[in-house]
Amino acid sequence: MSSRPSERDSAPRVLLVDDDVELTELLVEYLRRDGFDAETVGDGSSGVARALDGDFDIVVLDVMMPGIDGVEALRRIRAASRVPVLMLTARGDDVDRIVGLELGADDYVPKPCTPRELAARLRAILRRIGEARQAQGAESSIVVGPLAIWPGQRRATWHGAPLALTSTEFNVLASLACQAGRVVDKGELSQDALGRPLARFDRSLDVHVSSLRHKLGTRDDGSSWIETVRGRGYQFLLP
Repeated sequence: MSSRPSERDSAPRVLLVDDDVELTELLVEYLRRDGFDAETVGDGSSGVARALDGDFDIVVLDVMMPGIDGVEALRRIRAASRVPVLMLTARGDDVDRIVGLELGADDYVPKPCTPRELAARLRAILRRIGEARQAQGAESSIVVGPLAIWPGQRRATWHGAPLALTSTEFNVLASLACQAGRVVDKGELSQDALGRPLARFDRSLDVHVSSLRHKLGTRDDGSSWIETVRGRGYQFLLP
């Protein structure tokens, strides 16, 4: 494991978990030059331990690693932490990215990726979290039926009970709740919640919505709280 003290207290702390030494050295060098406080470990078990005790702002997990792979590492991290997680997946392998998103990853980047692309995606996730915290005061809330959201605290309850959400799930739900009763275009929702335009054949937004549906359960009539409007987007239904 290699590490370096942060040169700036405000530098986002990133943990990169990947066994490709040449790639991680390249990525970490670029991230540090780009204003991140980056650290790397080379296997899943060490990555889980470091992610849970290192107070990182975001974690990057490669799917294919020796020992426990990135999917299992994500499962273990999510059992104890809501730290944002970005997955590195094999280009074209939908299975890995969908499984990762279903387990609570915030987004993914196909490999091979450029350092610039990774840095941009990391900043998009962190920017969305920061903007949501600034958009509302700590005491302000959004209430729609059994749902209550405090954007400034990144906290939500469902029927009065805490609702465990990843940072991206929180962004998606908050965006839909803010516009409850009207259809939110998928492109708008992707830009608002993921911080990037909706790409063709990209199913990540659909997977996050599916996870939210599972966590919210159904309405009294058996329908979902989040309705798909074919060809347009999604709508959080009013009670």
